[in-house]
Amino acid sequence: MTAEEIIRQYYPADNELRRLLLHHSRQVAGKALAVADRHPELHLDREFLHRAAMLHDIGIFMTDAPGIHCHGKAPYLLHGRLGAEIMRSQGDEAVARVCERHTGTGLTAENIAEQRLPLPPGDYCPQTLEEQVICYADKFFSKSHPECERTVEATVRSLKKFGNDGVSIFLNWHKRFG
Repeated sequence: MTAEEIIRQYYPADNELRRLLLHHSRQVAGKALAVADRHPELHLDREFLHRAAMLHDIGIFMTDAPGIHCHGKAPYLLHGRLGAEIMRSQGDEAVARVCERHTGTGLTAENIAEQRLPLPPGDYCPQTLEEQVICYADKFFSKSHPECERTVEATVRSLKKFGNDGVSIFLNWHKRFG
């Protein structure tokens, strides 16, 4: 199935949530593809970048985030893990890994334990270049403020709330991908 068909399967109604998901996903895909265009030496898989960027937030409908039209039961932090389950049910392990690894700049088992996050123990950090590029691109766009792209400085401020490790990872990505 194409990314668009999968989105229609899980978001059948043309409503605010589907429009927000599509808008955000297109923003992230555009940014990720711009990285690929600027850096041909990285040999990024453009088709995969587009597909994974379009589907990275597929699980948001199952979360409780009314400010962005999500009226599910799960905490929003679980949207990546829930999206990974959807993508695994579609037989797409590579996109599933993007879904579960794009939160912040990634979550380690230590982060999960220290912060008592409602995630199964594990390492949810982007590994491949494509996973890193999508995670990087996603940091510039908020579903709460879909009309604008964050600056690098604003992104750093938003990450700083969670500690300096994520800021360092993001700034290293920005040196490599920006």
